[in-house]
Amino acid sequence: MLVAMSFLDRFFKQSYEKDLKEAQHIIAAVNAFEPAIEKLSAEELKAKTAEFKKRLEAGETLDDIMPEAFAVVRETAKRTLGERHYDVQLVGGYIMHKGNIAEMRTGEGKTLVGTLPAYLNALAGRGVHVVTVNDYLAQRDSVWMGQVYAALGLSVGVINHNTSYLYDTEARAEGSEADETRDELGSFKVVHDFLRPCSRHEAYEADITYGTNNEFGFDYLRDNIEFEASRIRQKQHAFAIVDEIDSILIDEARSD
Repeated sequence: MLVAMSFLDRFFKQSYEKDLKEAQHIIAAVNAFEPAIEKLSAEELKAKTAEFKKRLEAGETLDDIMPEAFAVVRETAKRTLGERHYDVQLVGGYIMHKGNIAEMRTGEGKTLVGTLPAYLNALAGRGVHVVTVNDYLAQRDSVWMGQVYAALGLSVGVINHNTSYLYDTEARAEGSEADETRDELGSFKVVHDFLRPCSRHEAYEADITYGTNNEFGFDYLRDNIEFEASRIRQKQHAFAIVDEIDSILIDEARSD
């Protein structure tokens, strides 16, 4: 494997180095925003979402607002999850935003990394799909990371085999037993109190939608045989994050 990578580096090493060099500039920019972002209230942080959308409408690009948007997500995660994105996670978020594969070691927090490109691309208003390997992970991650997105004013949907959900912050009052359980066990336990059943169309209309590759794929096929536009489930396909990409694009492709 090491020999193979050494051989491939002859062709791709320059590209790797370019991406990593650019990522270092992004890290510096995000860190520069941190002192000012830390001073914002919860409402001021949430208002940043509307501000970013207006800036995009005025002609700025996602790359233009990326450093500040990443800083906003990091501060929100720190307040809601008690977890702050490390610099290596900022690099991962940048790499994924650029449409590349980011390999994260066990324990480096890839679930948290995904909040960076997911939030940034959701600002464009065209929807973001987060593709997981099973229904359990789709539910777990939507409830766990949904705290970050909801605090910033974004909606979160979940597509499962038999039903669909919307992440609902009103399902249980803040400070309830369910909320404490989610914060303590969110990394490996689904707290269903925060998942409100909804139609498949509603789940896809959310700013960020979690689901499996099978469900996204079959819904795409179903949409293409519908006779009425009102029955189409998915909106336009703009940006997707694929978790366990080696399993989904290699192992699953070989077995289907």
